[in-house]
Amino acid sequence: MKALELKVPPLVLVVIIGGLMGAVAAISRDFLVPMAIRSWGALLFLVPGVLLVLASVWRFRRSDTTVNPMHPDNASALVTSGVYRLSRNPMYAGFLLCLCAWASYLGNLYAFLGPVIFVLYMNRFQIHPEERALQHLFGEEYNAYRRLVRRWF
Repeated sequence: MKALELKVPPLVLVVIIGGLMGAVAAISRDFLVPMAIRSWGALLFLVPGVLLVLASVWRFRRSDTTVNPMHPDNASALVTSGVYRLSRNPMYAGFLLCLCAWASYLGNLYAFLGPVIFVLYMNRFQIHPEERALQHLFGEEYNAYRRLVRRWF
């Protein structure tokens, strides 16, 4: 399974899973919830999700370190301020919220499997390898950060 580590960029994974969620919703039964309620529910997930992603990218840029999740070994700084005080992976948490928004909008129970699959995949094939690289690069500083801040929220 190590062959899958750091192979699919997280944003690409979001698009793939989102497409699969849409396909599943198209061939299965919807919730009996009016579209207006589904739309407002989706917005409740989407707005904070997009804000988290933007704040995460901004913090990385401000710290002058790589945003490329495929090469965590290229990190030049351990970012622990801003939204990174709340989560070690706020960008991924933002993507998760966007997938939850899409599932809410689709109004399909099976679509909610998409965010679950995203978390499972990200933990195993993206976050664990990133954590190994950051541990190697930043040692005890990263260990202290891990003890203080949760992975997701």
